Formats: sequence, structure tokens, C-alpha cells
Amino acid sequence: MRIIGIIPARYESSRFPGKPLVDIGGKSMIQRVYEQVKGCAGLAEVIVATDDIRIEEHVRSFAGNVLMTSSTHQSGTDRCAEVVSKISGFDVAINIQGDEPFISPLQIELLSNLFLDATTEIGTLIKKIDNLADLFNESTPKVVVNSRKEAMYFSRQTVPFQRGAKQSDWINNFTYFKHIGIYGYKVDILKEITKLPLSSYEKAEGLEQLRWLENGYRIKIAETEFDTISVDHPEDVELIKREFFST
Repeated sequence: MRIIGIIPARYESSRFPGKPLVDIGGKSMIQRVYEQVKGCAGLAEVIVATDDIRIEEHVRSFAGNVLMTSSTHQSGTDRCAEVVSKISGFDVAINIQGDEPFISPLQIELLSNLFLDATTEIGTLIKKIDNLADLFNESTPKVVVNSRKEAMYFSRQTVPFQRGAKQSDWINNFTYFKHIGIYGYKVDILKEITKLPLSSYEKAEGLEQLRWLENGYRIKIAETEFDTISVDHPEDVELIKREFFST
């Protein structure tokens, strides 16, 4: 089984333009992500997929692999699909967020191992929620998991609702999971799901993975102990520097 790791990287962003090139401790964010991903021995190839010449030139400057892709893609999944349509010879594609500069290679390995099961179509990671802030944060998607370790539903709301219980007790009464936004796909499945029309649940929740579930695709999950720290806004850069570079 040959696996390619793909790091989608856009320059334009409404919240943080130029984010992939921001300096974090002497290296750009995209270089840090690339180097972290290269630390995963299970990947046969790692490539940055971008639509901006500035990112392309920068990745080449540190001898990274990069591919220019369309500027019209609506998601990283669509950008990954373009990569596998241009580069053949891979069975599985891992979609790695380009704004998590200290992603653990162990997370990528955990996700990759889901595809040792030939029935896995799509894979992703979850982490147990251990605080009320995450539990009731609408920016933290929650995952409902079935007995086969497959995702039943993703929601920005806290699911399941606990009838008759105080919200402050919910976390003690039930095990909730949040979604860690890294995906793996069988290459043929990736090509299929990007052709699907926008779905009603996806439109309501703003979560593209609901399109796949609504159309009958199965999403296998693995539980990780590692959290992810992403850079979504300029102020997050200082937070991440304090987390990893403070003495």
C-alpha cells in the first residue's frame, strides 16, 4: 500500500492572508508542517498543494515537493483530488492541515493504519473531550461513533443531548469526542466524493464530511491522545510560539 501525504496551502484567507508563509520560530509555518509530515515513515511521498506562486517558490526554496493546483477549489479535499488525478501510483491519500505546524507524525501513522483494513473508505481521528469549554464550543465539531468505530454524525452542537441532566454534569455522564481534522481516503473514493453535490446536512452544519455520510460513505475513526494546535488568526501565532518556544 502506497500512501501520499498532501498538504493543501492557500495564500488567500479571509481571517489570515498569507498564513502559510508566516514565521514561527525562524521557519515558515508551511515548512514546519512539511518537516513534521516528512517524519512519518509510512508515507511514500509528501507534497504541498497550492494555488499561489509565492508558496510554490518558498516550498522549492527548502527543497520541498510542491504542485500548483486550481484556485477555484472550495476545500482541501478538492485540492487533494486534483493532486491524485495528476500523480498516479498511490492507494491512499492523507489530507494534512497546513496550519498545524507541530502536528505529530504519530497522528498520521495512526490514521494511515486504518487502511490496513481493506474495507476502510475514509478515515479520520477523534479525541476524547475533557473540558466543558470544548464540549460546548460550536467551533469544535463533535463526533458520534458507532460500535464498529465508524462516524455516525458530526455536529457543532453537543451530541447526544442529555435529557434531564445539568449541562455541567454532561461530561461526567457520557464520553464525548471531538473531531481532529485530518483525513485519509482511498484514492478512488477521494475522486468519487469530490463529485458529489453539496448536501443538506453539510449546508446546515458547515461540515463537508456530512456530505460523504449523507451519500452512504463510511468514515472509519481512530482515537488519538494528541491534540492539535492550529493557527487560524494572527494572534494564534504568538500563542503557539509561547507554547513551543518559551523558556
